[in-house]
Amino acid sequence: MTTSTLDIVTSDSLAPVRHGFFTRRGGASSGIFAGLNCGLGSSDQSQAVAINRARVAEAMGVAPDALVTVNQVHSPDVIVVTGPMEDRPRADAMVSNTPGLALAVLAADCQPVLFADAQAGVIGAAHAGWRGALGGVLEATLDTMEALGADRARIAAVIGPCISQRAYEVGPEFFEDFMIEDPEYARFFAGGSADRMMFDLPGFGLYRLRQAGVGSAEWTRHCTYSDPASFYSYRRATHAGEADYGRLISCIRL
Repeated sequence: MTTSTLDIVTSDSLAPVRHGFFTRRGGASSGIFAGLNCGLGSSDQSQAVAINRARVAEAMGVAPDALVTVNQVHSPDVIVVTGPMEDRPRADAMVSNTPGLALAVLAADCQPVLFADAQAGVIGAAHAGWRGALGGVLEATLDTMEALGADRARIAAVIGPCISQRAYEVGPEFFEDFMIEDPEYARFFAGGSADRMMFDLPGFGLYRLRQAGVGSAEWTRHCTYSDPASFYSYRRATHAGEADYGRLISCIRL
């Protein structure tokens, strides 16, 4: 296998911890999934997904079974990972202080967030859509990292490619969910057409991380919706009337 065709976004903030926000380039999938679809829950050919995940594991320098993912359910639930898992528990974030494991989350518009306290040797990975972010998955990841010996003032958190505000139109019920939680959240909404509004998902994620006291927080500034050559997008696939969509993978390891 070769990883030379893979296109991987990284952040200096997480250095020297090995990590990558993988784009869709360089995979074995075809059709609407063309590229590096790593979603076990997609209707793509399972063999193609297995090849793609093996390429990601190789790029991360781990065995395929050490590329750890969970069954993501838009929850605030975090698990501590100490070794390869046969089953994928229902959760949306993982933390670990075990070398040789790559924590990986899947997304296709939602925020993939990678965390590291390099000094303590503690890492984390979270899948944070609007529901998970509002429900506290980012804060829960920081809390669980601290339980393993991290210091949140040292933790770097990076939000990878996700949907940007200019592409994320929502309705009044969505806005109400945020206003019930905190009227201050109105700052993350801009006017759209009629009763529609445009929601700033990465802006909201950065705000929650900074309010939680993380050492540094940034977004890579890649919009999944707006760059079909590089990224899968649930919303773009829905607008195009496609039956399914690929999932991007983001990984971090010690």
